[in-house]
Amino acid sequence: MTRDGGPAYPRALAALLLGMVLAVPASASTIYKWVDESGTMHLSSSKPPAGVKYETQNVGSSPAGASRSSAGGSSGNAGRTSAATPAQAAQRSEILASLRNRECVIAIEALDRLTSATQPTSPSEIKRLKQTADANCSSEPAHRKEQEEMAAQLRVANGADCVKARNGLADMMARRTKATPEQLRAQQAFVDAHCIPPVQ
Repeated sequence: MTRDGGPAYPRALAALLLGMVLAVPASASTIYKWVDESGTMHLSSSKPPAGVKYETQNVGSSPAGASRSSAGGSSGNAGRTSAATPAQAAQRSEILASLRNRECVIAIEALDRLTSATQPTSPSEIKRLKQTADANCSSEPAHRKEQEEMAAQLRVANGADCVKARNGLADMMARRTKATPEQLRAQQAFVDAHCIPPVQ
């Protein structure tokens, strides 16, 4: 979140979460990343459709934990990694599910925010967000409801009241504003209860 209230997410947080994927020790597996013609980013343990440019993230047993190769339709390092164990495959699947959940929640929140705003939004951006939600959100009703609830929490956390609350807390902590210890605790409690994004 930027200080002026604008969300500071998609690419920076995707890079951070992708870094978490790379930090998985000795996974000996490949994760494929590509952007489709409508701008939707995909992360998968399966190769993209033929003819699509992609990047691979090989999470292997090297000392650094990962090697990276660039695109163009081949992984480049496929012959150097060994097969993943069932535990490693399960861990990779869990990480990918977490990334997809995050992308879903962010897309739903952005759709809600942009379609209820008074500012005009481009139809191509709405289409891109809907495609991102369709590609990443669960089709299972109970899980989809959880994702929608998380998106609502994210909307509140990104809202003007929480921006004001976080800025006020920062001012209190930096002693730019006189506050009693009780006021500081109350402000912190409000921020903790209402203003922590459910996804990072």
